[in-house]
Amino acid sequence: MILITLQYIPVNFDTAFLSIKQSEITHKYYQISFFSHVYTSFIILITGIPQFSTTIRRSYQALHKFLGKAYIFLIIFIAGPSGLIMGVHANGGLSAKISFVLQAILWMAFTSLAFYFIRKKQWQEHEKFMIRSYALTLSAVSLRLIKWLIVSTIQLPPMDTYKIVAWAGWLINILIAEFIIWRKFQSKGFIAE
Repeated sequence: MILITLQYIPVNFDTAFLSIKQSEITHKYYQISFFSHVYTSFIILITGIPQFSTTIRRSYQALHKFLGKAYIFLIIFIAGPSGLIMGVHANGGLSAKISFVLQAILWMAFTSLAFYFIRKKQWQEHEKFMIRSYALTLSAVSLRLIKWLIVSTIQLPPMDTYKIVAWAGWLINILIAEFIIWRKFQSKGFIAE
C-alpha cells in the first residue's frame, strides 16, 4: 500500500489510477477528494493495526486513545467523505458506484458508532464496530488482492473484474468481521438476542 501511495507524491495527475480518470481529475473537488483519500487512508491503515493489541489497550492507554481519535477523525471527516465522492465517480457502471458509495457510508457509520459506544463506555459494542470499521479499512488491500487473483487465474475483461472487486473487496471483509465478532463474543457470552 505504501508503494501505491508513494506514486502520487509529488501530486501527479497522470499516474496509475488517475490515468483513466482524466475527465474527473479536471475538477478541483475530485482532485482534493482523491489525494486526501489516498494520503489519509494509508495513515488509517497503519493507525488501526495497533488498536487491536491487548498490550497497547491495557499498558499504553494514552497511545490507544490518541491513535483511536486519529483513526476516527480521519475516517469521519476526510477519508470517508472523499471516498463517497470518489464512489459517485467510480468506474464500472452503476453497480460499482453503488458498491463504493455504500462502502463509504458504512465505513463512516461503523466508525461513528464505535466512537458513540466508547463515549458511552460500552466496550464490547465499541470493539464490534471497530472490527467492522477496520474490515472496511482493509478493503483497500483486499480489493487489490482479489483483483490480482482474478487477473492471474480467470482473466476476465478489465471492467468485469472491476465490477466484481468493487463488491467482493469489502463484502468478504465484512463477512469475516462478522464471523470474528460472533466467535469472540459468543465464547464470552456477549451475543445479543
